[in-house]
Amino acid sequence: MPQEVLAQAASEMLDWPDTTGRRCGMGVMEMSHRGKEFMSICAHAESTLRSLLAIPEHFKILFMQGGGLAENAIVPMNLSALRAQPGHRGQTDFVLTGSWSQKSFLEAQRYSETHLAASAQACGFTDIPDPACWQIRPGASYVHICSNETIHGVEFHALPDLKSLGSDAALVVDFSSQVASRPMDWGHVGLAFGGAQKNLGPAGLTVVVVREDLLGHALAICPSAFNYQTVAANGSMYNTPPTYAIYMAGLVFDWLQRQGGIAAMEAKNIAKSQALYQAIDTSGLYVNRVHTDCRSRMNVPFFLRDEALNEAFLTGASAAGLLQLKGHKSVGGMRASLYNAMSLTGVQSLVAYMQDFEQRHA
Repeated sequence: MPQEVLAQAASEMLDWPDTTGRRCGMGVMEMSHRGKEFMSICAHAESTLRSLLAIPEHFKILFMQGGGLAENAIVPMNLSALRAQPGHRGQTDFVLTGSWSQKSFLEAQRYSETHLAASAQACGFTDIPDPACWQIRPGASYVHICSNETIHGVEFHALPDLKSLGSDAALVVDFSSQVASRPMDWGHVGLAFGGAQKNLGPAGLTVVVVREDLLGHALAICPSAFNYQTVAANGSMYNTPPTYAIYMAGLVFDWLQRQGGIAAMEAKNIAKSQALYQAIDTSGLYVNRVHTDCRSRMNVPFFLRDEALNEAFLTGASAAGLLQLKGHKSVGGMRASLYNAMSLTGVQSLVAYMQDFEQRHA
C-alpha cells in the first residue's frame, strides 16, 4: 500500500470528510453500506477505476468478496453455460502457465467440462505457449488465462486475440497481480477478475469487470450473491460489500491518478523490473529461469546458484530492511514482488544488497 494512502486513511479513521471537507461524524467502518456517505464513496471508486483502466461502458464493474480463489468457482458458475446445449455441461478451456491457472483449471472441473488448450508445465512454467498453437474447442464458452503468475514469474505482455485464432469463446483473465500495472486491451476481454491485495488495495475486495452480454447465464446452482447479473443489477449492493476495502481501494485509485495514471505506472514498472533483471543477468551468483519474452514485471523469482547461501542471503536482507524475499515453498529460491507501491529506490536498494552479497560470497 502507498504510504500516502495509509496516512490519509489514518487521518480519516474516526471522522470521514466528504469531497467538500465536511466531516460526517463517523468513520467509514461505521457507515451503512446504503447510506449516502458510503454510496458516494463507492460511486467515486467505481468511476475512478473505470477512468483509470479505460473500461468501456458496455462492461460492468462489480465489487465482490472471496478473492481470486472464489472467482475460480464463480466464473464457471456464471459463464460455463454460455454455449452449452440443453442438458449438457458447458465447455471451458484453460491455458496453464503456473500455479494460479492450475488452481483455476482444477476448480472449474466441479462446474464444467474442462479442457487444456495449452500447458507450459513440461518446461516448468518458464514460458507461455504460443497462442497460435492453442487447441481451443469450437464449443468452448470461454478460455481462461492468468495474465501474471506470481509464483513462477511469468506474464502475458499482450493479451491473445481469440477471434484471430478462429474462436468465438470469451477470454477470461485473472488479472489479480497485473491489474493497474499496465494498460489493458478490453477489445480482447470478456471478463477480468482479481483480488485487490496486490495493486488496488487491501485484502477483502475482489474486482470483476464483465462484458454486459455475458450476464444472465448463471447455472441454477449459482448462489444469488455470486450471480453476476444480480450483483450488477444491484450496483454491488445485493449483499453488504467489503465497505472499508472499497474505500481504501478508492484512495489507491486517486493515488494512481496523481502518479500520472496507468501509462505512468507502466513506465515505472518497466524501469523497476529492468533494473532487477539486469542485476540478475549480469551476475555470476543469481539466475532467473523464465524466458525473456514473458518475464513478469510484478514478480521476479530468482535463485542462488549456491543454494547453501540461501539462509545467509535472507538473514542479511532482513537486516538491511529488505523483507519477504523468500520464494514460494513450491518452487524455492527467492522472489521480489514489484507492485505499484514499490518504489524504484526500493528496487535499487535490493540490487545494491544483492551485488554486495555476491562480492562477499564470491
